[in-house]
Amino acid sequence: MPHAIRIHAHGGPEVLQWESVEVPAPGRGEVLLRQTAVGLNFIDVYERTGLYPGALPMGLGREGAGVVEALGAGVKGVAVGDRVAYVSTQPGAYAQERVLPADRLVPIPTA
Repeated sequence: MPHAIRIHAHGGPEVLQWESVEVPAPGRGEVLLRQTAVGLNFIDVYERTGLYPGALPMGLGREGAGVVEALGAGVKGVAVGDRVAYVSTQPGAYAQERVLPADRLVPIPTA
C-alpha cells in the first residue's frame, strides 16, 4: 500500500504524519503517477500551519514529478512509463502515488 504525508491538525512540522493511503484507479482522463520528486513551497507551509486553511485531514504539496504507472480511459499524449512533471490546484503531492488529470502533465525529456 502506498504512503503519503498528511496532516490532521494545523501546526509545526510535528503534525506531519506518514500514513498508508488508498489510491484509486485512474478515471477517465486521469493517470496514476508513481512520484519520484515533489516540490516544497511556502504554500505547503502556509497550509500546514493553517495560515491558508483547508479541510482536515489533508495532504500537502502541489507539484511533483514521476513515472506514469496506469492510464484511465481516453488519455492521449502520455503512455505508461513516461516521465512527467506537474503542478496541481489540489494538494497531495507528498505521496508515493497520486492520481492526476492527464492534461496537467508535462513530459520530462530523456536527455
